[in-house]
Amino acid sequence: MGPVEASIVAGLKELSVEHLEVSNESHMHAVPKNSETHFKLVLVSEAFVKQRPVKRHQMVYALLAEQLAGPVHALALHTYTVAEWQKKNGLSPDSPDCLGGGKQS
Repeated sequence: MGPVEASIVAGLKELSVEHLEVSNESHMHAVPKNSETHFKLVLVSEAFVKQRPVKRHQMVYALLAEQLAGPVHALALHTYTVAEWQKKNGLSPDSPDCLGGGKQS
């Protein structure tokens, strides 16, 4: 786990997360090797109950404001309540391939 990824995990402690997956997807993008710029987060929290997806994302953005102002360029968020996560059988969508920058096909 790199320092940016560790700061993301630490920044989310306030949220009372039941399940957390942090995936550094920078290698899928046109960035230097070992970058920490593109992340996918899967968060399961009862704090999301009765919250629309936009509000859930705003909550996460507020907690990670420092990271988003600096090293993190892109953040894919998948936010669920415990009940929603159970209905999905603990599966989140895969991220699409990057077609930007030098990775165009």
